[in-house]
Amino acid sequence: MTEMQSLLTMLIEKMTGWKVPDYFVILCFVMLGTLAVFFLITRKLSVNRPGVAQQIVELFTETIGKFVDDIIGHGGRKYLPVVGTFGTLILFSNLIGMIPGFMPPTDKIVVTLSLGLCSFVTYNFIGLRAQGLGYIKHFLGPMLPLAVLFFPIELVSHIARPMSLGIRLFGNIFGDHLVGSVFTHLIPLAVPVPFILLGIFVSFMQAFVFTLLSMMYIAMATEHE
Repeated sequence: MTEMQSLLTMLIEKMTGWKVPDYFVILCFVMLGTLAVFFLITRKLSVNRPGVAQQIVELFTETIGKFVDDIIGHGGRKYLPVVGTFGTLILFSNLIGMIPGFMPPTDKIVVTLSLGLCSFVTYNFIGLRAQGLGYIKHFLGPMLPLAVLFFPIELVSHIARPMSLGIRLFGNIFGDHLVGSVFTHLIPLAVPVPFILLGIFVSFMQAFVFTLLSMMYIAMATEHE
């Protein structure tokens, strides 16, 4: 069975002769596209007369910022660029699958597991930077004599987190895109509209869940109790 490709990937292969994975092409396109859009929006910021695009970005940023304050707590705003990057990249990677001729990169397990691994490395790095070697105490349990019992349990729990993040994101986006594609090909008019709306909802929800869990992991990594 031939793997479906986006129009952009087919164009690149035709022009260059290079065989590039579709998910890599679209992921790069999403990253460069969002960077370009946000760069253009932030070039002309105004306090007195903000434009529509600026207001949307400010609303998006403030919404994530409030979640960061509620979940991570005092000083959590400094992690806003990290969680905001996760949310933005995953959201637009999900939504691009709604555009005809594009495949969502997040319906590939290698992409979602990589994102989960990025979250894993990020929150452990933040924990080590915030608490130094004291961060290791998170793996030892409440009492030192119980460390032998708690350490393997905590280690397995932490290793399972990136897998859980990646598999959850992959399963939902892959399933939603597959169902939407099937109904669109079978009945191309009117009927697929609810599935398109469902796809948009799933795209937002999965980006939110991934970002929310990443914030919770950061909060647990930085707490001193």
